[in-house]
Amino acid sequence: MRRSDDDERAQAPDVAHWSPIHSREWYAARDAVTALRDVLIAADLDREFPYLRADLNAFGMGLIELGRISPETAQRLAELLRLALTCMEEHDGRDGNDD
Repeated sequence: MRRSDDDERAQAPDVAHWSPIHSREWYAARDAVTALRDVLIAADLDREFPYLRADLNAFGMGLIELGRISPETAQRLAELLRLALTCMEEHDGRDGNDD
C-alpha cells in the first residue's frame, strides 16, 4: 500500500522551519539578559527598563533590547558604571602591589 504525497510531506522534516530557541545565539542573549536583569533588580532599576529582552536579528545574531530610558535613569546607570570602573581600577591596583 503506497502512502499519499500528503502523508509523505507531513512526515518529512521541514528544512525551512527554524526556531531561535534551538540556537546558541538565542541562549547567549537570554543569559545576558538574565545577568543584566539581576543587576538592575539589585540596583533598583528593574522598572526603568520595561523593554529589556533577548532577541535575534534576521541573520541569527543575538541582540539585547534595552529600550528607551529616562534621562534620570541614564544618569543613574552612568553613575553605577563609573563606580564599577573605579572599583575595578582599585582592585587592579591592589593586585599589582601585592606582587
